[in-house]
Amino acid sequence: MYRFFRPFLFRLDPEAAHQLTLQALRFAGSFPLSEWFLTQFYRAPSKPVHAFGLTFKNPVGLAAGYDKDAAAVRGLSTLGFGHVEVGTVTPRPQSGNPRPRVFRLPEDEAVINRMGFPSKGADFVASRLQRLNVAALKHDNIVLGVNLGRNQDTPNEAAAIDYLQLLQCFAPFVDYLAINISSPNTVGLRSLQGRAALGGLLKQLHVQRKVEETSLGKHIPLLVKLAPDLLEAEIEDALDVILSTRMDGIIVTNTTLAREGLKSKHRGESGGLSGSPLRARSEAVLHQIVKRVDEKIPIVSVGGIMTPEDATRRLELGATLIQLYTGLIYRGPSLVKKILEGQ
Repeated sequence: MYRFFRPFLFRLDPEAAHQLTLQALRFAGSFPLSEWFLTQFYRAPSKPVHAFGLTFKNPVGLAAGYDKDAAAVRGLSTLGFGHVEVGTVTPRPQSGNPRPRVFRLPEDEAVINRMGFPSKGADFVASRLQRLNVAALKHDNIVLGVNLGRNQDTPNEAAAIDYLQLLQCFAPFVDYLAINISSPNTVGLRSLQGRAALGGLLKQLHVQRKVEETSLGKHIPLLVKLAPDLLEAEIEDALDVILSTRMDGIIVTNTTLAREGLKSKHRGESGGLSGSPLRARSEAVLHQIVKRVDEKIPIVSVGGIMTPEDATRRLELGATLIQLYTGLIYRGPSLVKKILEGQ
């Protein structure tokens, strides 16, 4: 089915095509009949995974960035995913970077984006999640996460305030929270991955997490999302901090600033690169982190997963879960089912 629609979508501006598909999924998730049809069409084998104290019906999730404001969670949950990660959400509404800010690179099976965390803000997204039928998601065994980021005009010295506010806002509604300190499209954000800055941030988040857990009577897993462009020593520093501050998991990797070997006319655009060119680097970082972490906490692998074979390799390398985004743009939503049928 997607092969029929893809040429039409690829004639549209990438951001316009994204909004079109997002709204279609939002519409589909609003009506029981369309929701039932999609669930039947994309039904995949159950492959339960236990991680962070949660049970996932399968290891394949939707990465942050697709549904930034929780517009289509119900529709997305019908496509076979074991988990859906909403966001990135910022405390206050912001428009992100000027358009154009998303570029397809078909020759490279890649995308460059410099979105800059466009977000309707924490209060808006929380109100949507509050209205969402969470019981229905639980019935369908869909794990829901929210990806958190600081506002563009918040200096790194005050970033902890943004993340603490977001933690308090979303803890009641979600199964886990992802701390995004690795997007290349918010100036200075990646500096928070350094040992001192990361340690200060995660220590505060862990303390506040414990307060929220006592209040809500549930565990709130915190995951940290890292960049693929860190040097080996920088990765080691980040892992030391993540483990010592009792984080529950690691998401690797975000998009890359590297541009080696690209063919597309858009290869010179600024922003984060995702898709096939990220595959090798993402796998290399995953290998290093799996070896260093030594099964102390689960790892989520994302970046350059374009085929069932890519997915299988990530799981064989030691990832507990995987996430998709750009692979869906080039292969369509049936990629989830194909991955799970091949496991």
